[in-house]
Amino acid sequence: VSERMPAGYSAAGMRVYRHLVYLGASQMIEAGFPQLREGMGEQAWRVLIEGFVRQSAWTSPFYGDLQNEFRLFLARESA
Repeated sequence: VSERMPAGYSAAGMRVYRHLVYLGASQMIEAGFPQLREGMGEQAWRVLIEGFVRQSAWTSPFYGDLQNEFRLFLARESA
């Protein structure tokens, strides 16, 4: 995730976009890993998902494909 804002975009618009990406990723991953989510507090979950969004470079435009990418992320993080 780049901190640079593309030309023609407002800071407020980018905040909304980032929030929507986080929500989409969080919801799809939580659906596939409910026990993991239950075992973590809100702050720890947020840090984990934000780390995933920042460090992963998923290529699919579909949120449904994130669960496999998240498994790979967890494997890399725990190695």
